[in-house]
Amino acid sequence: MPLINNANPPSFEIPGVSFVNVAAPSRGSVENAIWRTRVEPNSLGLEHHMTREEIIVAVNGKGVVQVGAHRYELAPGDAFAVPAFTSFRLGSLGDEPFEAVTVLPAGSHAVVAGKPSFQPAWSI
Repeated sequence: MPLINNANPPSFEIPGVSFVNVAAPSRGSVENAIWRTRVEPNSLGLEHHMTREEIIVAVNGKGVVQVGAHRYELAPGDAFAVPAFTSFRLGSLGDEPFEAVTVLPAGSHAVVAGKPSFQPAWSI
């Protein structure tokens, strides 16, 4: 039962989104990776899908999960379970960033159209 010290956790950025690792196999977990996600105001992330179910828990701000033509708004405390192999986009609504905690089974891969699958750095 390892203690994962988050006094100075690894962080990663892609345009418009930042990720802070909370727990991952490289840091002591075995079955799941957990990270904090911050989406810049009024933005919608890149469409992608995961090879396993991804759970997004809203913490602060207003978020949106877009699956095809459907938009699901998230308020603090809401959770959204994105099924495996379901293309989606995560975004922020309004003038404040959207912040969430995300859970993904260890070893899962992300897939962006036209690119090889990969393990997100924040989940390894």
